[in-house]
Amino acid sequence: MVSSAPGASGSAGKSSLAVLTLAALGVVYGDIGTSPLYAFKQAFSGAHGLPLTEANVLAVLSMMFWSITLIVSLKYVTIVLRYDNGGEGGILALLALASRLTRARPRLAWTVAMLGIFGASLFYGDAVITPAISVLSAVEGISVATPAFEHWIVPITIAILVGLFAMQSHGTGALGKLFGPITVLWFLTLAALGAVSIAQTPTVLAALDPRHALGFARHSPGLTFLVLGAVFLALTGAEALYADMGHFGKTPVRLAWFGLVFPSLIVNYFGQGALALRNPAAMKNPFYLLAPQELLIPLVLLATIATIIASQATISGAFSVTHQATRLDYLPRLRTRHTSETERGQIYIAQVNWTMLLLVVLLVLAFKNSSAIASAYGIAVSGTMVLTTALVAIVSISRKRRPNPLLLLLLALIGSLELVFFAANTTKIADGGWFPLACGLVLFILLTTWKRAETILSAHEKSKRVPLDAFPALCSASIPRVPGTAVYLSPDPGSVPAVLLHNLKHNKVLHQRIVFLTIINEDVPHVADTERTEVRVIERGQVYQATLRYGFMEQPDVPKGLKLLERHGIKLEALETTFFLGKATLARAARPGLFTWRRELFRWMQRNSPATAEYFGLPADRVIELGTQISL
Repeated sequence: MVSSAPGASGSAGKSSLAVLTLAALGVVYGDIGTSPLYAFKQAFSGAHGLPLTEANVLAVLSMMFWSITLIVSLKYVTIVLRYDNGGEGGILALLALASRLTRARPRLAWTVAMLGIFGASLFYGDAVITPAISVLSAVEGISVATPAFEHWIVPITIAILVGLFAMQSHGTGALGKLFGPITVLWFLTLAALGAVSIAQTPTVLAALDPRHALGFARHSPGLTFLVLGAVFLALTGAEALYADMGHFGKTPVRLAWFGLVFPSLIVNYFGQGALALRNPAAMKNPFYLLAPQELLIPLVLLATIATIIASQATISGAFSVTHQATRLDYLPRLRTRHTSETERGQIYIAQVNWTMLLLVVLLVLAFKNSSAIASAYGIAVSGTMVLTTALVAIVSISRKRRPNPLLLLLLALIGSLELVFFAANTTKIADGGWFPLACGLVLFILLTTWKRAETILSAHEKSKRVPLDAFPALCSASIPRVPGTAVYLSPDPGSVPAVLLHNLKHNKVLHQRIVFLTIINEDVPHVADTERTEVRVIERGQVYQATLRYGFMEQPDVPKGLKLLERHGIKLEALETTFFLGKATLARAARPGLFTWRRELFRWMQRNSPATAEYFGLPADRVIELGTQISL
């Protein structure tokens, strides 16, 4: 029995890896996996579409192949996934990592913060556009199969999107297990359709030679610049791949990419190119026309399901980025529900979910078709990619060990290519590219405003901090004591909470018994009740410092947690206990100035933030919140 244990453990590990890889397919790769629906077609349509010639088809395919190879396979899957922050991915996780390494260099740290925040802001623009363009492009297949139903495309799209966002509360792990097998079928279908077409026109494989892309760029630089905006559509979803890493881990993400996703995408793109060479009229919708007529309806249904799954990648990424933003103090505390006991990154945030649904529906109603939305797509993703590359380079250089010169050379090459893509996408600003930029700008202002104000408030509180050991000296015999217990929430277990000093200054009384309570979130799913509490006696019978520990799967319930203090000799009667919370706000500006609006914006954000008492499950009739206004 002893000798079989390792084998059993190894089998369990392999089984877990297989399940996570399957789930990663269903969540992480949906976005980039549905790009064949519109990316290749867009290069030959619209205001900047290329003439349909063999040379142009081979050039576009060559650009797509090498762009996917360099940016997705090499940069994201091989390099960037190594730069996680405690298992979490995404540009804010990278920002946290870079901030720690540049803390001793204030100017560089400020630059890092601005790069990371703006990149995260642009990511939200991508997260809103992806569900709209993905589902619309799939449902548009109805008009290819049955033109009479064309006027139902927008209503069906909205109905599908509402259903998708309604499912989010079940968690990405559950959705991944549901979507994973369907995604495998989708990628196998992509590969099969493409392989059949390539077999009929094998000359299309010449596009694997990068000289087709380089030659086209040399002879027609203007056209190359314009068409890169369409080529870039084949890369959308790469940033979501990194942001979703925390949901499943880097190994499953890599296995899924190289084992199935990458080869299937390339084969399908080349299959569409082969079809275009055989039948130029097929460029109306080369993806759907790869399939025989009798399989068109099943393909439309599969594509629709696949695009629903595609939307999951950026929705999950938005949850991850928001959660990281709250932990880094760029957003107020939001109620976050963890949906897995084994994977910390699998979370659900209701406010983000329903806000995204509203914006996505408005986007579909405004643009009405995927080609119009394609004009808005790309600029947010390409901008985030450039900023991610810059942060990876900064982290590589800032680490103590000497950076790898080859790595820096590769990052410089990839960064230069991404800058060209970003510049190419700026030509779409007037045609809809303004939308993700506007979303990014609004979010950048919100994130930086909250962070700046919280930094000011924290510094003000720190300047008035009193060490906990000095508290007994403050409690002179002349201060009246009132019956009952006062529980003061304290973010720092080593100092007296500011709210107590505020209460003492104005009310000039103290309770007979005082408990300073600090709540700590641990990196484990659950904390056993026997390990949840810790108590330090400041004055026996009168003053205590208590700590409650909660796992990341647990919602803090302070009244229930305080009952566990009885084993430390502290029994709290519910009707005799009062909870004191502090809330520091910025006072209105005495004189209106250039940035007075930011002060008012923070005040508005603070008023609309979830209540601390509600978050910690405190009884509403036993809570006193003391506010402090800080004038600057």
